[in-house]
Amino acid sequence: MTVRPRVSSTLNLASAQAALAGIETLETYGRVVAIKGLLVEVAGPVGAMRLGGRLDIMVENATGAVPCEIIGFQGDRALAMPFGSLEGVRRGCPAMVRDEAAGAIRPSAGWLGRTIDALGRPVDGLGPLPPGPAIYPLRADPPPAHARRRVGPPLDLGIRCINTFITMCAGQRMGIFAGSGVGKSVLLSMLARYTAADVAVIGLVGERGREVQEFLQDDLGPAGLARSVVVVATSDEPALMRRNAAYVTLAIAEYFRDQGAQVLCMIDSITRFAMAQRDIGLAAGEPPTAKGYTPTVFSELPRLLERAGPGTGQGAISGLFTVLVEGDDHNEPVADAVRGILDGHIVMERGIAERGRYPAINVLRSVSRTMPRSCDPVHLPTVRRARRILSTYADMEELIRLGAYRAGASAEVDEAVALMPSIEAFLGQSKEEATSIGEGYQRLAAIVGSA
Repeated sequence: MTVRPRVSSTLNLASAQAALAGIETLETYGRVVAIKGLLVEVAGPVGAMRLGGRLDIMVENATGAVPCEIIGFQGDRALAMPFGSLEGVRRGCPAMVRDEAAGAIRPSAGWLGRTIDALGRPVDGLGPLPPGPAIYPLRADPPPAHARRRVGPPLDLGIRCINTFITMCAGQRMGIFAGSGVGKSVLLSMLARYTAADVAVIGLVGERGREVQEFLQDDLGPAGLARSVVVVATSDEPALMRRNAAYVTLAIAEYFRDQGAQVLCMIDSITRFAMAQRDIGLAAGEPPTAKGYTPTVFSELPRLLERAGPGTGQGAISGLFTVLVEGDDHNEPVADAVRGILDGHIVMERGIAERGRYPAINVLRSVSRTMPRSCDPVHLPTVRRARRILSTYADMEELIRLGAYRAGASAEVDEAVALMPSIEAFLGQSKEEATSIGEGYQRLAAIVGSA
């Protein structure tokens, strides 16, 4: 009787693995059939594609593919927009269908001090980003309202004007409303450097390319950058990149929030995010509404902004979002929509900046919806008295400047005129100066006293 030797199971497994390794992976792709402006129409296996999914258009004689996102469908074609230039793309180019992971990132604590683009790729020349253990989708849902914690105690931002008059709590969301060239970027850099929050995540959406290095090196500085992550999409980049920069900023902030950190999330600006979403919506065939903005703009704004705020654990995202008001019109559609979503607004005015007082914040037009609860009751009379003085002077300012007001006509106006130089000096602050909440209250009380 002949006994056959038994083949080792390990040997069988190794040979099976070797055989599987030789099998080519199956890739699904369509082909470009039309290009209209920045809209690319792709025909092929539309059933394998999904809204918000990714395509890579392969271009001949190019070093890489052109990444695109599917923004809609029309008949048997998928409508896509590119994340980069469409140069070299022609009819018939294959469009490879990519998986869902392309719309997510893996943040980690090693991202602190780094500058990345709207796809989560490093742009600072410091090497690859260390990946974290968890995947964070770019378009996540906000935490459930019934499970969120309440806003925390007052958050020290280092800006005495905001700390005293427009106190912000941990987990609160505020808007900074201003026209162009009024000092928003410098204010954001001061907030990133001087805040008592653990981490700052800054999204520069549609920023001027020339100003990025100035912001990083001069305004933010090494100390501010060391505990920050900066996401950049300049104004010359496609609409998808500018929109994605806001999503990436919130995804990174959510990672640090889930680690139990107090996060200060800042986006400059929400208006440029809305403009990018408008361009995408118009390309997909949406009807324009107020000032050409499409309906998805006003549905995406709350989905984005509601992601900031308290989490379900100990961490929280305190949000500061700038709104670029067109023509200094604070009632334009985006400003009006954002003001209704957020928990307060800080108004910066060109007239104050022209007088040379920075930050150019109009205290009387600015509101924190957590006031007066967020203000220490001991200091609340001082704040109210200072506001009354500011209001009295604002009512009579034109007459005072014209010389039409005669001293002695009103004791309240005389007091306001006497105290305004000191109050103006208090409201102004250089970008190298930081003031804590307690110190701010003490300085204000020394100027106006108590009620």
